[in-house]
Amino acid sequence: MNILAIETSCDETAVSIIGTSIEVPIEASIVTIQSNIISSQVELHAQWGGVVPNLAAREHTKNIIPVLTEALETARTTKDDMDLIAVTHAPGLIPALLSGVSVAKSLAYAWHKPLMGVHHIEGHIYANWIEQKKDILFPALALVVSGGHTQLVLMANHCQYEIVGQTQDDAVGEAFDKVARILGLGYPGGPIISQRAKIFEQTKKENNITLPQPMKNSGDYNFSFSGIKTAALYLVKDYRKENNLPDDADLPQDFIDAVAHAFQTATVEILTKKTLGATETYNVQSVLLAGGVSANTQLREKLQQEIETNFSDVQFFAPKMEYCLDNAAMIGAAAHYRYNTISQKEKDNLANGWKTVEAKANLQM
Repeated sequence: MNILAIETSCDETAVSIIGTSIEVPIEASIVTIQSNIISSQVELHAQWGGVVPNLAAREHTKNIIPVLTEALETARTTKDDMDLIAVTHAPGLIPALLSGVSVAKSLAYAWHKPLMGVHHIEGHIYANWIEQKKDILFPALALVVSGGHTQLVLMANHCQYEIVGQTQDDAVGEAFDKVARILGLGYPGGPIISQRAKIFEQTKKENNITLPQPMKNSGDYNFSFSGIKTAALYLVKDYRKENNLPDDADLPQDFIDAVAHAFQTATVEILTKKTLGATETYNVQSVLLAGGVSANTQLREKLQQEIETNFSDVQFFAPKMEYCLDNAAMIGAAAHYRYNTISQKEKDNLANGWKTVEAKANLQM
């Protein structure tokens, strides 16, 4: 089975061609990435300090056909080889989602192909199955960390989800972006905060800056990141006041490094403790890391170390770096597993996907 997947939920225009072999049980099936083409808009949106939805949609419209063409050429396939089209239809920025969904529906209609709408977060979770040599055993617990989501998702089996914890305010990726802006580091915040935190670690100094860890000991598996973001804001304000530093003056580099390190350390501690608690409560066999923030090296290493130390019978998984950020390969992988868990009637209904698939800004899995 060959799947053409499209992802345009935010600021990446992405198309992937994946090939799958179906075995019984489904865990034995193989997903092969034939092409995974991404056109990023990061530099364009950086000047605005974040993603501008209508600007993103304009870029998707401009880039989607060249990206689609390159994906087909790289995979050495044509429309005749495709068995299914998959597209991110929710959640995300509506103008951006509409760009990809419109193209997917047009292709499905013109090529007479079935069309499946895929949940963006489901795609991030299934990035763990791409080029994975080990079996991911159920029940599994997925820590989803991105710019729009922070959730602990329990999976009893493929495509079966129960949200057991989630942020009560900001998502962790959003907090990274806001703290980066407070420090004058620009957009996107995740990579630059991680980089500056690493620079501080290399100094071997003890960090005298500490930031709060909201809800770390709340007794549940929910998160809160607005407080730590606000604490960072007032920390910087107080520093400026104490050092007679005007608001438009650059902060000292060593101070920026120390704040970045303190912020990242606090967020990783919160995420790790909540995940460990849920791992024990729900007696899972696998822990998965998913979402754009899964590219954070400190989080990957800390969570893996704690899982291996505290749960010798639990396996830890994180996507390969190229599949952490938004991409279409993860959408194709999710479509593969969902296709093989739905009924024959539901499969037949995909023939009308060009009529029924709609973009939705907010949608639970």
